Amino acid sequence: MRNNNDLVACAERAAARAAQFVRASRPPDPREWTEKTQHDFVTAVDRQAESLITETLLAGVPGSAIVGEELTPGARPIADVVWIVDPLDGTTNFLHGYPQYAVSIAAVADGELAAGVVHDVTRDIVFSAARDAGAFLDGNAIHVSAVTHPPHALVGTGYPFKRLDLLERYLPQFAAVVQGTSGVRRAGSAALDLADVAAGRFDAFWELSLAPWDVAAGVLLVREAGGIVTTLAGDADVLQHGSIVAGNPAMHAWLMGVLSAL
Repeated sequence: MRNNNDLVACAERAAARAAQFVRASRPPDPREWTEKTQHDFVTAVDRQAESLITETLLAGVPGSAIVGEELTPGARPIADVVWIVDPLDGTTNFLHGYPQYAVSIAAVADGELAAGVVHDVTRDIVFSAARDAGAFLDGNAIHVSAVTHPPHALVGTGYPFKRLDLLERYLPQFAAVVQGTSGVRRAGSAALDLADVAAGRFDAFWELSLAPWDVAAGVLLVREAGGIVTTLAGDADVLQHGSIVAGNPAMHAWLMGVLSAL
């Protein structure tokens, strides 16, 4: 019988290997950046990090399959274990030396999120979770915040920088959340934003357009830490390209109400 903690351990090894490589890499010259889509960059560092992750995961769990942002973004594999990988979440931050980027690895087993790891590269700390086993930061249990009063809340967000057509919808949401809380932060790595919700640093988080590899590991972290994650429509299946709303139960409910009214 498969042990989800073994999947976590395998993901941790792969993430640590990629994080070490990224830390040792200098951001390439801007002339070497490739723009996949508007405002969305990729470099040889991303691709090499994903290759290292793939090698480690497939060796650790033979017969598993990979869906990775850089090398296999369109893959729809059929396997008992499917890994969802973002080798460098926050590439633009990395390119500019802004210290907020991570390696994100999740495992889907039998159709459900089973394991998740987010390795904060610059701080060299590791968030991890296994289904029905809790969430952890460097081995210590973490929980979502206890804030229930929106004016006390700190909320994370992500701008729709790749989907500028969503700005007209997003900006009124941003204004409403700013007015209703103690602050809104946008640091540029959804994986770390969700990890911060799980650790109680953010009370909630939302973004209108994300991919499965941006959120898969972070979603499990938040849920195992006692939080709620859905799409803006309230769907629990967030492993699609689309919106995400996460938070402790009270702040998730409040944020859903604010966003849905606009």
